[in-house]
Amino acid sequence: MHTETIPLDETDCFSPFFIDYINQKKELTPFYSDFPTVENFQKTIQNRQFKDESRSVLVEVLKEQYKQLDTSTAVSQNIESLADSKTFTITTGHQLNIFTGPLYFIYKIVTVINACKTLKQAYPDYNFVPVYWMASEDHDFEEINHFFFEGKKYEWKTNQSGAVGHFDPSGLKEIADKLPKGAEFFKEAYSQKTLADAGRAYVNYLFGSEGLVVVDADHGKLKTLFGSVVEDDLFAHSSESLVAKTSSSLEKLGFKTQVHAREINFFYLDKGVRERIEKTDKGFQVLDTDITFSEEELRELISNHPERFSPNVILRPLYQETILPNLAYVGGPSEAVYWIQLKDLFDHFKTAFPLLMPRNFALVVPETAATKWQKTGLEQADIFLSSERAFEKWVKSNSDHDISYHEELKKLKELEGSLKSKAKEVDPTLTQHIEALHASFFKRIEKAEKKLVRAEKRLHEDRRRQIESVKEMLFPGGSLQERKDNFLNFYLKDPGFIQELFKSFDAFDYRMYLMYL
Repeated sequence: MHTETIPLDETDCFSPFFIDYINQKKELTPFYSDFPTVENFQKTIQNRQFKDESRSVLVEVLKEQYKQLDTSTAVSQNIESLADSKTFTITTGHQLNIFTGPLYFIYKIVTVINACKTLKQAYPDYNFVPVYWMASEDHDFEEINHFFFEGKKYEWKTNQSGAVGHFDPSGLKEIADKLPKGAEFFKEAYSQKTLADAGRAYVNYLFGSEGLVVVDADHGKLKTLFGSVVEDDLFAHSSESLVAKTSSSLEKLGFKTQVHAREINFFYLDKGVRERIEKTDKGFQVLDTDITFSEEELRELISNHPERFSPNVILRPLYQETILPNLAYVGGPSEAVYWIQLKDLFDHFKTAFPLLMPRNFALVVPETAATKWQKTGLEQADIFLSSERAFEKWVKSNSDHDISYHEELKKLKELEGSLKSKAKEVDPTLTQHIEALHASFFKRIEKAEKKLVRAEKRLHEDRRRQIESVKEMLFPGGSLQERKDNFLNFYLKDPGFIQELFKSFDAFDYRMYLMYL
């Protein structure tokens, strides 16, 4: 597999906020710890404190969660090593999309594993464990119930409700039966009791040999470690004001924020239920249910059933860093942006803020698409232009006619200066009239040029269709390939696809990979 890279800001696929972070814009630096370079991990390692008691709880829970799986030596050793004060994690998180969902899930996992390998080489006295944090408590089923394979949408329909990790996944075996040879491990995974168990099973199948540890934080013993934050949020509401303060500071600097804290940032979680908790005049109410609590009852529930409290997007990152000896979080562009809004929240709860590592980004280019694109004569980076802009660039570069009025417009600008100079000598107020005439004429000429370009485009419809066919192949439905297509599109044709990603990706290279099959 041949690879090339281009800077993310040349793809026009990412928000200005994220690009500013990648480019280490100085105005953003107060809102995170350090930028994620290999060198900056040294200070992060030295400063990261994590209680032995918390390590013991983590190891105990992981052993319990893995007891039904046939685990590799690498996974078993990594779980055991988490009890050691010299062991740290590099974590990524993702929803429980069926059949792994879009390609970038795989890219996230490859990034954390490669990051751990690089850090081990740089800091051999320490151990680095790659972690996949399952978002098993999410309840937005519509976001995880489908995937795209060979241009077809596969969708899971079920009447189950509540946290998706609790769902019975047996109905997914019917979808697994429809997939080609090579995907049988999904059918076995979806024979597990819950969707969370199934996710752990297929991720372990794909990445267990690399030592990846899957964490399901939906566990009472882990939630016990987070009890003080639960109490603070329910009764003191610190999170709301802290996040609002940070968000306001960012917005004053011109950055568009993404998440907003509520007065209470926990859901009530039970069988078939994950609904927001709200404070009322009489106590507390679980929305869309008949469940109510007094303050005393809620405090008792925190002590006796901490698993009933599920953090939202604001407090989930804090929960993660509370129960893991983590150094860095690997995420996509949206995740990096909302984590940046949480720095003051972490400081308030005296919890180390991790380095924010962008995941690897990639566009896999099949040979047929590469050949077609090469024939157009357009540059590789032009693949990220819209079909229309790419076609227009091709037309302007390949037309047999001169369809640009650039030189004429340049001369018009010079003429404007000459006319204004003469008018100013007689009556300075006439310069405004000259400017208005020039602006009007300038627009008319630009309009005429656009008509000329459109006429030329009509002469090259075959080339337009060629460009559009490549764009649809690489950007299905107008979306980035990695955000829509499932990895099975490539894995079933080449079972070594994931290994090729390990070889090609550098976890600390924050550019877009073009990967030619």
